[in-house]
Amino acid sequence: MTQDELKAAVADKAIREIEPWLEKDTVLGIGTGSTANLFIDRLKPLRDQFRGAVASSEASAQRLKSLGIDVFDLNSVGTLPFYIDGADEVNANLQMIKGGGAALTREKIVAACAERFICIADQSKYVSQLGNFPLPIEVIPMARSYVARQLVGLGVEPVYRQGVVTDNGNQIIDCYEFMIDDPLAMEARINAIVGVVTSGLFAERGADVLLLGNQEGVERITTS
Repeated sequence: MTQDELKAAVADKAIREIEPWLEKDTVLGIGTGSTANLFIDRLKPLRDQFRGAVASSEASAQRLKSLGIDVFDLNSVGTLPFYIDGADEVNANLQMIKGGGAALTREKIVAACAERFICIADQSKYVSQLGNFPLPIEVIPMARSYVARQLVGLGVEPVYRQGVVTDNGNQIIDCYEFMIDDPLAMEARINAIVGVVTSGLFAERGADVLLLGNQEGVERITTS
């Protein structure tokens, strides 16, 4: 199967994963990116079976609304039964690098409010060690240079993602040449740098379920 076919297969599997649990008052957490978009599209036939969704980006919110799915502010909802999103990299512990689409902060917030995080990804995203994909870090604009200097001290090659402004009005630094031995410790260390909004390391709040598309089909991986 092609990569697009693998993405479609995991989106289909994610629908089957959540459909039995949908109720009239269910509000889903929905992520951002190409695989998440395929999942959103597959929600349209089910839109009368659940209340609506919280989106991790303006782009996902617009896509949901275009399909007739109500979008809610997270503050008005609270806890979500499911958060469904892709990953740029994911390891065997279901820790991830996310944020290639610059939505990492909202993705992390929505994931934190979810009882169950379902990651949907194709086999190219499954790695033994996080770090081949550049780690995104969202920063307050006035702190960008300061944060970059602190990252250099961690052995990182920081690159300002020019022309990108997040939905929160902030900027992105991408960290290259940065293989991560201890994702939990590194997430805490980067997040402690003054001026960092958050990093794209999802280690403290990793996925609960990984639906991984490969040439044999879709593998369901959990941490338990």
